[in-house]
Amino acid sequence: MTAYAIGHIRPETMNEDILRYIEEIQGTMDPFGGEFLVHGKDHEVVEGSFPGAVIVIGFPDLERARAWYASPAYQELIPLRTRHIAGEVILVEGVAPGYDARRTAAALREAAAL
Repeated sequence: MTAYAIGHIRPETMNEDILRYIEEIQGTMDPFGGEFLVHGKDHEVVEGSFPGAVIVIGFPDLERARAWYASPAYQELIPLRTRHIAGEVILVEGVAPGYDARRTAAALREAAAL
């Protein structure tokens, strides 16, 4: 099942470390089937507050997303980003094809006996 690495970052100023990170990250993702789905795009906040930027990288499955994040190649790049950019990164599995939230609601309703 498709999985995603999602970053919520708050960059400060561009510098050589960040440029190197951006230049080299694709090479760390390629062996694991990772591809950018959202990168460097403006976002529209429709509820709450969401300062910064969002990055979404798709992977064929959660195992490959985890393997990419733990890979020596990516681990070497992480400090280039974290020294200069505050933020959070999560790995999350997507839903199966044909997912219907109504079925989830029904199961939750039944479990809670509402």
